[in-house]
Amino acid sequence: MIQEIRVPAIAETINQVQLASWLVEDGEMVDKDQEIAEIDSDKATLAISASEGGKIRIVAQLGETLEIGAVMCEIDTAADGPKKLKAADEKSPDTTASMSGKVESIPAKPVIESSSSPIQEAVSSGMRISPLARKLMDEASLNESELVDLLKGLRVNRKDIAEIVQMRDQSFSASLSQKKFREVERKKMTTLRIKLAERLVSVKNQTAMLTTFNEVNMSAVLGLKAKHVEKFKEKFGTSFGLMSFFSKAVSIALKEFPMVNAQIDGDELIIPDYVDMGIAVSAPKGLVVPVIRNIENLSIAEIEKSIKELATKARNNKISIEEMTGGTFTITNGGVFGSMMSTPILNPPQSAILGMHNIIERPVAINGQVVIQPMMYVALSYDHRVIDGRESVGFLVRVKEMLENPSRMLFNGKDPDTVLLGL
Repeated sequence: MIQEIRVPAIAETINQVQLASWLVEDGEMVDKDQEIAEIDSDKATLAISASEGGKIRIVAQLGETLEIGAVMCEIDTAADGPKKLKAADEKSPDTTASMSGKVESIPAKPVIESSSSPIQEAVSSGMRISPLARKLMDEASLNESELVDLLKGLRVNRKDIAEIVQMRDQSFSASLSQKKFREVERKKMTTLRIKLAERLVSVKNQTAMLTTFNEVNMSAVLGLKAKHVEKFKEKFGTSFGLMSFFSKAVSIALKEFPMVNAQIDGDELIIPDYVDMGIAVSAPKGLVVPVIRNIENLSIAEIEKSIKELATKARNNKISIEEMTGGTFTITNGGVFGSMMSTPILNPPQSAILGMHNIIERPVAINGQVVIQPMMYVALSYDHRVIDGRESVGFLVRVKEMLENPSRMLFNGKDPDTVLLGL
């Protein structure tokens, strides 16, 4: 029976995908639920699995743009798989062939167990095994150690040496003749990259984007982290980073400045009373923004676990469309790449995005004294059609205050002393 594998429906707004890679070869036997291909949509990379086991026939070509429902490949469920080769240790007499093709008999050798692992022997021998060859070795129950022993048994004669020398000289001369200068590589853009480019240009053309800056003294947060990181990890099973502190501070500040969390919908403003935080992650195929729902209700530990879970999914191309839609505000961290200052671009339809940057020790004035402190520049890009300057600056100042005095986060951003005194 022939089973067709078609491009699945991903989301209502996605009509086309690009075939990113085949994980199997044409004519190969595949198992049920085995991942056989990857497709790129304008939001993420998704894996396609075989619905049945059998022999695969590839229909769509690598890099081809496919409509939803288009046939990618066919699986013949009635086909039999290739017979496995007999293992080397099942052969009674050992035979070897010279590289020129002559078959010679050699006495069987006793099996000698090696103290080193087969992989170590293969690496030390300088062998390079292709993925297909390794798969055939697995089917034949042939390990690297046995392969090394078999190759050692080859008898090299004068003709073999002459052929190897000729191949070496031809390879060297070909590499010299093929060496070029000012080479240009042409590479087709992925669907995700094309869509990302369209959205970025759209943001610049359709919003009144401005950016306001401030700087944060990170000594309090870094000191808190250094003091409690081991105990935190012991209790919650995970360490914590700066992103969770920023996310918590932002979620509190957005309650005080709700317009920073708002969006334009036609001639109306949507102002949610919740915060769905987008965390920008650099994935292999481009930038993606997974979303943490109702982050204002989560603790630092819960935020940290959510960030790591979603970031791991994004980097492994395992994140779903639902996990990247519906955000109300986004944080991006260019500091992990060494950026000291930048103007982050809006993530539509959101109206604001916060940019974190590298922490640099700089001289600053504190109480009339110049001291060295770990400082970070932060940037808030916002749509001036929705957010006024007073709100953007006030929001960023409130985030700064909470990061420089983390205990404020326990009192919805207010100073603990004023809360204690009822002021």
